[in-house]
Amino acid sequence: MDDIEVETVAEPDLRDPVLIEGLPGVGHVGKLAAEHLLEEFDSEVVARVFSDEFPPQVAVDDDGVAELACAEFHAVETADRDLLVLTGDHQAQSHSGHYHLTDAFLDVAESHGVSEIYALGGVPTGELVEEPDVLGAVSDAADIEALEDAAVEFREGEPAGGIVGVSGLLLGLGERRDFRAACLMGETSGYLVDPTSAQAVLEVLETVVGFEVGYDSLEERAEEMKEVAEKIQEMQNQQQGMPTDDDLRYIG
Repeated sequence: MDDIEVETVAEPDLRDPVLIEGLPGVGHVGKLAAEHLLEEFDSEVVARVFSDEFPPQVAVDDDGVAELACAEFHAVETADRDLLVLTGDHQAQSHSGHYHLTDAFLDVAESHGVSEIYALGGVPTGELVEEPDVLGAVSDAADIEALEDAAVEFREGEPAGGIVGVSGLLLGLGERRDFRAACLMGETSGYLVDPTSAQAVLEVLETVVGFEVGYDSLEERAEEMKEVAEKIQEMQNQQQGMPTDDDLRYIG
């Protein structure tokens, strides 16, 4: 196998398409958001990208059928314009691999007529956030005002350390190849899968791209994660000798 192989699955005629990237990262925010789009809209796989930069493993489906690790592009038709959604279970395992894979992703996007990119991800806060803000970064300062109008925040010095992985390189390499690119990052604790942050990011994306999507399944997952977080907090309190809610009922 070559270092990177792109398998073309379909060649749809996309209308003014925008690339939406959601690969694994902090809180799985971007991946959750991208997968939610694929669950809510009819979608079609148009390309798979294989690389020896992915972990040496296969995914096995419910029927026991194995598939080599890869990233996938899905075409999604919405009312105003089409989406080309990039997602998968892995990112590259080396610095150079991130660059080479991102270039390959941009090649696929370019072949489908994409000129605009939104990378989705999370920015860690170190604590649980009930109502996460969405932070932004852009490849062109001219795009800041429109994102601010959609409630995206641009904070000095954040995200600290910059944006790593494909999400960051889509802006950096994308700008060098004349793509307009932005990264939307939902605040998240950094240690739990965060459907609430994914929904916050998607709500911004709805506004700036122009589509409507339901959130019932994400809200259900958010409730489940809230229960998990509460149990973790209760265990931590017990380990530290702090009173639980049941204990507090007998005080006073």
